[in-house]
Amino acid sequence: MRGNLRLVGQPRSRADRQIEVVLVDDHETMRRTLKGVLDSEPGIKVIAEAGNLELATRHVRQYAPDVLVLDLRLPDGSSLQAISELRREVPSTQIVVLTMQESPATAKQALDIGALGFVVKDTADAELADAVRCAADGDAYVSPRVAARVDALRRN
Repeated sequence: MRGNLRLVGQPRSRADRQIEVVLVDDHETMRRTLKGVLDSEPGIKVIAEAGNLELATRHVRQYAPDVLVLDLRLPDGSSLQAISELRREVPSTQIVVLTMQESPATAKQALDIGALGFVVKDTADAELADAVRCAADGDAYVSPRVAARVDALRRN
């Protein structure tokens, strides 16, 4: 599911500068892998990383990145609550949720409270850069394996 559909290869509105990303995941190996994926993409740069919500919120408040990639499950609090708080405090930062869950209800909840993206971790290497670009442009992105079920929930 995408809000405003943009075909791959079309120019982005942020073509004149890099998309700055704060990457948050409590597993260092996953974070390192995803940082490599994002940093290898033209026009995307990970400017800060965190392994918990406390550091993530400090980074977002300090750097006001274009996009926050936020693991749904972190050891020190509710990522869903953090989404609501950060959207109020730093509305210029768009949020992409990263998760192991393929739950359409969780995806709908995250989108309803302000996230623009929902990416399943096992496909993140192929999808995360697209989700970050969409979010930076103000468009929604949901992993295809979850998107149809989210649409069905929204229609009910």
